[in-house]
Amino acid sequence: MMTARARAAAAWLALLLTIAATCPVHAAQESVAPIPPSERTLPTVTANRPVVVTGAALDLEGPVFDRDGTLFFSDVQGGRVLRMEPNGHITPIATLHGLMPGGLAIARDGRIFVAAGNGEGGGAIVAMRPDGSDIEAVVPESAGFFPNDLVFNAAGGFYFTDSRGHPGDPAGGAFYVQPGGGPPVPVLPHLAVANGVALSPDGRRLWIGEYAAGRLYRLDLSDPTTMRPFGAGVAYHFTGLAPDSMRVDADGHVYVALYGQGRMLIFSPSGIPIGQILLPGRDAGRNLYLTSMAIQPGSRTMAIVTSDGRLGGKATIFRARAWGDGLPAPTP
Repeated sequence: MMTARARAAAAWLALLLTIAATCPVHAAQESVAPIPPSERTLPTVTANRPVVVTGAALDLEGPVFDRDGTLFFSDVQGGRVLRMEPNGHITPIATLHGLMPGGLAIARDGRIFVAAGNGEGGGAIVAMRPDGSDIEAVVPESAGFFPNDLVFNAAGGFYFTDSRGHPGDPAGGAFYVQPGGGPPVPVLPHLAVANGVALSPDGRRLWIGEYAAGRLYRLDLSDPTTMRPFGAGVAYHFTGLAPDSMRVDADGHVYVALYGQGRMLIFSPSGIPIGQILLPGRDAGRNLYLTSMAIQPGSRTMAIVTSDGRLGGKATIFRARAWGDGLPAPTP
């Protein structure tokens, strides 16, 4: 006959076996990049229509569409800026000797601005024509920044992130350059590897990612460099490998690439996670190093750049639809 202690132990064991049988831990173990439990129930779609970028050294970065649907992007370690026509044809337009191009943005005059690192903790922001000619330094290497990403506002000025520092020395931050140039003005200093930066459609809300701390900042602005009273805060803390570049769509939704996870999170205009986009092959370790995305103006067409993150792997451009096509409509 079982003692009371033995019956209690057997009951506990049965309960634990029931929990283990119903818990989705086995699914997480099957993926090399498991999705955190708090994000597994988000509405999800998978990107498709891959285009392999032949000759890319490792990472792709900085995609941006012009008004005609041409996509410009960076081959970081290869030092190249490339162009992909709407028919999928890819050609290099410029090589930045001594610099590794990252984030791109297109100015009102049609020039392409490139945030680039030099591999030694510094870098520059350069501008070029769409054919890659007339390259000039806008923020020179001598300024002492490590530019990572950038975005223009309606006035023609631009914000950029400085990726210096680490958690023990938050030496980076976000800065603003006035229309026509001038010294960068700090907007949010003392960040550990500031990375993505994006601006709301009305130009009044700035989003910044802090890579080394896994944070997404939301800054409400009273002017390009001044935050409104109580207008700044951490909107989200990420789990796992940290946030990379980000974009905002015409409705104000924020898309954040998760480097090393092969997916991106989608946030409401106020910073609440409302969906995600996955890349094919991520569970098997493919396409994990998603750095950035671009939304074609006037449409919901999205280009996503990623790589396998290793020499001999592939660097690929995927397509997906921005919020509103394939995902449930967000609640107000």
